[in-house]
Amino acid sequence: MPISLHAAFVPSGLQMLGTARHLLDKTESWCAQQECDASRILEARLIEDMLPFSYQIKSVAEHTAGAIAGVRQGVYGPDLSPPPGTFDGLREKLDDAKAVFERLTEDEMEEWMGRDMRFEFKTTRLDFTVEDFLLSFSQPNFYFHCSAAYSIARHLGVEIGKTDFLGRMRLKQG
Repeated sequence: MPISLHAAFVPSGLQMLGTARHLLDKTESWCAQQECDASRILEARLIEDMLPFSYQIKSVAEHTAGAIAGVRQGVYGPDLSPPPGTFDGLREKLDDAKAVFERLTEDEMEEWMGRDMRFEFKTTRLDFTVEDFLLSFSQPNFYFHCSAAYSIARHLGVEIGKTDFLGRMRLKQG
């Protein structure tokens, strides 16, 4: 039996949204223990030309819920607005994205199969089918940004490890 688009995309997105939320919570707790300025953490980068921690977290939400909004419109362009400037604002963004994913149904997503989808950014235009957009563009992006947020937090000294990144795995029941 072939796997549905919903099964291929939604559980992974929920897993990384949960991971991003967990990383955000652990980083905020670490920041409080260190008595550091939250903006120092939210603006932290591994290297100067990298987007900061807050943008990495925002991008996990963007490549999950934002991707779904793009699919519904037939075109996706990245949201370049600044990320929320607080832990609570970032948490709200992740929670909103999670709510979008929890409302997705297999039937709705299967209706999208084969539909045209376009990515637009500045002078770049990439044409996809919906399933190829979600699985070859959005999914790698939400993993990338979650991994970048993890790396920044770890570099700062937040005590996290591989299981913090993996998050809630989908284990066999029974």
